[in-house]
Amino acid sequence: MPKPAPNVTTNRISVKERLRALRNLPAFFKLVWQSGPGLMLGNILLRFLKAAIPFLLLFIGKLIIDKVLQLSRSHDSFAERCLWELIGLEFGLAILSDALTRAITLMDSLLGDLFANHTSVRIMEHAAKLDLDQFEDAVFYDKMERARQQTVGRTILLSQVMSQVQDLITIAFLSAGLIVFNPWLILLLVIAILPAFLGESYFNDQTYALSRRQTPQRRELDYLRYIGASDETAKEIKMFRLSGFITDRFKVLSQKFYTDSKRIAIKRSLWGTFFALLGSLGYYGAYIFMIQQTVKGGLSIGELTFLAGSFRQLRSLLENILSRFTNVSQGAIYLSDFFEFFEIQPRIHNAVNPRAFPNPIRQGFTFENVGFKYLNSERWANRNLNFTLHPAEKLALVGENGAGKSTLVKLLARLYDPTEGRILLDGHDLKRTERQLINQPVWVPGPVVYGKS
Repeated sequence: MPKPAPNVTTNRISVKERLRALRNLPAFFKLVWQSGPGLMLGNILLRFLKAAIPFLLLFIGKLIIDKVLQLSRSHDSFAERCLWELIGLEFGLAILSDALTRAITLMDSLLGDLFANHTSVRIMEHAAKLDLDQFEDAVFYDKMERARQQTVGRTILLSQVMSQVQDLITIAFLSAGLIVFNPWLILLLVIAILPAFLGESYFNDQTYALSRRQTPQRRELDYLRYIGASDETAKEIKMFRLSGFITDRFKVLSQKFYTDSKRIAIKRSLWGTFFALLGSLGYYGAYIFMIQQTVKGGLSIGELTFLAGSFRQLRSLLENILSRFTNVSQGAIYLSDFFEFFEIQPRIHNAVNPRAFPNPIRQGFTFENVGFKYLNSERWANRNLNFTLHPAEKLALVGENGAGKSTLVKLLARLYDPTEGRILLDGHDLKRTERQLINQPVWVPGPVVYGKS
């Protein structure tokens, strides 16, 4: 297991960085489309239909109230028939809304499974192309771990982005009525909910920064949880009496994570309550204004119901959009972890015109002043290796743990390239030989015996 990388303090994310992170969304949607194009197209169509239903329900509700008031003043058979038709239409829209919600949830869930499978395969395929020594680097390992975490639950981001578009369409419908009545109500609404958006944005930044800082320690925590209760390590744990050490270390780390998360959660809850109060004051201020206009005869009861319902839903939708923007940009930032992993490229490549692997081997392998150092290490694993391994010759590697026995064999198989010197195969540099053929384990010459001096 690679050693944890040093803690790096992650600064608060600026609005500019959030907007820049949204550039990850097109590539993300491309992956989702590749995972399930039919499901994604169906999801888009259903959400578009769902977006129009809130406005239709409010408008039909207004018409129903107006018809009821009309019938209370004078009986009219035509108005009564219209009333029941409106009630039936409203009932049908309610049923349709519920069906659309369930269908969208189902499609989101299925897309999530397909996306997790598709991206997991992509990560495994890319990891197979990378060099062995890259897996022994803590920074690389953290990037791979974060990329792997993004394969699960990322369609929540898809759902959030699609919900943004859906809510914007709904807002366009609902805003039309309020703008006709009094455009200043829209401005009041935005001012009332803006502090809550800024608060959520701030605390999401804090949560993301904390998550980034804790990546190496969380990996250590998972490792302790595994070795502390596993049949594979039970013998060693008991033999060397490590149970107390592992348990104590786990308690320290888990308590630290709990304390850090608790501190942010409490502050978020307190400020969230205050911002919610501001939003409620804005809503009831607008509501009182509409009631006054109704009392003066400027609005009908149906119009009051429609406008109050529109204002209430607009408040909720705008809060969701602003809050979801923070979550969407947060998710887009997390996607950077996913795409950064695919930017990592192997350092060991085939030559332009590689030489075919000799069959049979005639001269053997020759090490000429070969030395190797692992990435980010100052210590030489091997150095000044000079010998020839002839065909059918048996070789015993003897040395202490860490003396470089395994490293030598990996150099022979070109899982690593020498830091200095070169390895020849039948007189030709091993780097000129087809790498995929070198990596085939069948050719390793004879039994390689490890021993301790």
